[in-house]
Amino acid sequence: MANTREPILRPVAILSLRPTQMTVGMREVKEKRKRWREQKSKKQGELLGKHMIPVVLGPDKSHYVVDHHHLARALHDEGVEDVLITVIGDLTMVEPDAFWGVMDNKHWVYPYDAKGQRRHFDELPKSVTKLKDDPFRSLAGELRRIGGFAKDTTPFSEFLWADFLRRRMSRKGVDENFDTALETALALGKSKDAVYLPGWCGPASDD
Repeated sequence: MANTREPILRPVAILSLRPTQMTVGMREVKEKRKRWREQKSKKQGELLGKHMIPVVLGPDKSHYVVDHHHLARALHDEGVEDVLITVIGDLTMVEPDAFWGVMDNKHWVYPYDAKGQRRHFDELPKSVTKLKDDPFRSLAGELRRIGGFAKDTTPFSEFLWADFLRRRMSRKGVDENFDTALETALALGKSKDAVYLPGWCGPASDD
């Protein structure tokens, strides 16, 4: 049945997964790789069982990843070949030329590049190995982890935060001194300018 989470208890090759976004935060990918290496073999197996990759089935029968792109990339980079998936939507009956429009309408795709510019669906990478680095996505992820904003169910919420920060900070500054950039991001995240963003947890109004 469409739009229900149905675990498929069979391995799917990571390289066969189709991304629905153009970028990841490579700093975050590296952190996930580090945590993976720190796990014992038994714990690694348990982790794979608990962190299934949510996908949508497309008209070409491919598995389109709608979350956990960072995890999929990290596992691939660590030599893991297969993962378990969870089907959250079945669009196999959709006409191929209508597929991405449906995905967009359901907020299952985020076709924005590392500069925050919207691109054509044809430019989406065909493999997790082709995902580009967006330092502001790493900054947004770390900002959430330190309490700069709350985890939220809004689709691609951390990318919305990344774009907010991108418009107010320089990429060079993030690349050269991440810790200082994080302090700046924290101050920006608590400001009233960010009040519209998902998970905003700035100071209570005095009004």
